[in-house]
Amino acid sequence: MHGSPSEELYDYIVVGGGTAGCPLATTLSANYSVLLLERGGVAFNNPNVLLEENLVANLLQADDIDSPAQAFTSEDGVLNARGRVLGGGSMINYGIYSRADEDFYNESGIEWNMSIVKSAYEWVEEAIVTKTDQINSWQTSVKRALLQSGIRPDNGLTLDHLQGTKIFGSTFDRTGRRHGAVELLNKAKKKNLRVVVHATVERVVFASKTSLGLFAIGVVYRDTNGNSHVAKIRKKGEIILSAGTLGSPQLLLMSGVGSRSYLSSLNIPIVYEQPFIGQFMTDNPRSLITITPPFPLDDIGSRVVGITKSFYIEAVSGMAQFSSPVSPILFPDPYPPLNLTVLTILEKLSRPLSTGFLRLASPTNASLTPIVRFNYYNDTRDLSQCANAMRAVDKMLRTQIMEQYKPMDQHGQRYFKFVGQALPQNQFDDEAMGEFCRKTLSTFYHYHGGCLAQKVVDSHLKVTGINALRVVDGSTFVVSPGTNPQATLMMFGRHIGVKILEERNAN
Repeated sequence: MHGSPSEELYDYIVVGGGTAGCPLATTLSANYSVLLLERGGVAFNNPNVLLEENLVANLLQADDIDSPAQAFTSEDGVLNARGRVLGGGSMINYGIYSRADEDFYNESGIEWNMSIVKSAYEWVEEAIVTKTDQINSWQTSVKRALLQSGIRPDNGLTLDHLQGTKIFGSTFDRTGRRHGAVELLNKAKKKNLRVVVHATVERVVFASKTSLGLFAIGVVYRDTNGNSHVAKIRKKGEIILSAGTLGSPQLLLMSGVGSRSYLSSLNIPIVYEQPFIGQFMTDNPRSLITITPPFPLDDIGSRVVGITKSFYIEAVSGMAQFSSPVSPILFPDPYPPLNLTVLTILEKLSRPLSTGFLRLASPTNASLTPIVRFNYYNDTRDLSQCANAMRAVDKMLRTQIMEQYKPMDQHGQRYFKFVGQALPQNQFDDEAMGEFCRKTLSTFYHYHGGCLAQKVVDSHLKVTGINALRVVDGSTFVVSPGTNPQATLMMFGRHIGVKILEERNAN
């Protein structure tokens, strides 16, 4: 601490200016004073963040110091990343915008007002989403291959989650410029919203109020100069954690809310016992094949998805220098030190059954990413689903439209030139398919859990046993919504904000 902490007072404090936190803070600012605290900086002029052509550079330059994408490796040994920038994950992802599947709402344990859900999606979409059925040559080929291999019907351009093949929306516009959740702050009532970047929240402050029980009353955060600040809420206000799947359970544990035995082992004073914080951590495993075509392509981005009940298939393309640090992100297998056009088809399990846990890297240093283990494929049913998904990819490769991507050998025979692992020749060999899935295991960056609804928070996202404290982010999700979660997370922030305003008005 540098002298006495300064103290501030607000109606709402939102911790985390990410994909859910930005729309949430904006919505609450319509009627109340809001403090939005973001641990990262602002990326208004960073071309690696803003331009689709530099997508991979976000991950290439990920570090543990101050990059917009913060790199970490799970205990499973899988390289991963989290957002550390105003706008959160929406500023470092592939821009894919697709709404949640119906099962997500039914299984979430969250109380939804479907009228507000619809209007919240539309509120986001009118501001930052581009819809076009004009797609590049690789995406067109992927769409046809999906349909020809049996992932039907053709649902055309739609933002809705429909089984079959579709073109989705994007947060990249037609010029390739990103429009992330940060732009939703433009809708805020400016006089009511204060945004502080490079603000690392170290703990939530609590107070017991006799017969009324335990209340969250404020937060302690540290600015970029190392100065400590205390921000508190007014009567009827709330602290809302939107710090993400890693950040929100981390902050609760550091604040003394968690398993009694675990907190005691770290000498963290116990404020409230809650054994499920940091539990049920899930990441959707990704496997892929990558080929290099016999002709150059300058296609970039992703606009097409094949949707089945148990898995999703997407595709990306671009130029990659395989001797660079980004290589293991895209191709977790040996790769040649060349610059090549690469075409990748990826699968995502829709509902993995394997779960893990999160632990603190430090009981006092909130800037350190927590230690997390996802236990990929611990449940062997996940491995079987991966094998099924890669069999579907194999069917795609066998379609007529994919023939053009095969170079010809010296004998005039066409073949796919794989980068990294090729699919097993015997698709019916379950052991070989399982080994392929393990060898090509990587992440879609869609991890969730740690503060599950109906275990840590109730159906209104209120932390059980503590007043004036909610969690509104992907840590509350039982499953990852739809093919890609960012649309749902932005809707989620808006949805909960509108519901809070309605509750306050009713009272």
